Amino acid sequence: MSSEDPLLAALNGVDHRDIAGVGIDVVRAGIGRVKRVIYPPGFRWSRDIKPLVGTDLCMHAHVGFLAKGEIHMEFPDGCTLEFKAPHFIVIEPGHDGWVVGDEPVVFIEFDFEGDTVSKLGMPAVHSHA
Repeated sequence: MSSEDPLLAALNGVDHRDIAGVGIDVVRAGIGRVKRVIYPPGFRWSRDIKPLVGTDLCMHAHVGFLAKGEIHMEFPDGCTLEFKAPHFIVIEPGHDGWVVGDEPVVFIEFDFEGDTVSKLGMPAVHSHA
């Protein structure tokens, strides 16, 4: 019997990509997508992805379920959000994020590519209003 964690196992029938050590598995769902994103220990958006995309902050909205691990998010106003699995996550664009601890983070995400904010009626930026 394998001791491999099923949350980390390879999946068949998905579009798989590796970007800066982050494993991303995607399936189309109508006009949206369902993704499994695996962030490795030590990952930080501002160090690992920022140089690839050229924006100061992650400008994607993230909506989904944190199935494994712990991740923190920080916004320019200093607001920090801490999530530890199991946890639902809704994050507005304009943040930095990083993995906490020695285990990978597994995030099951639902999105509409660049239209996630408008399709879900989310705020375009983080605020405390």
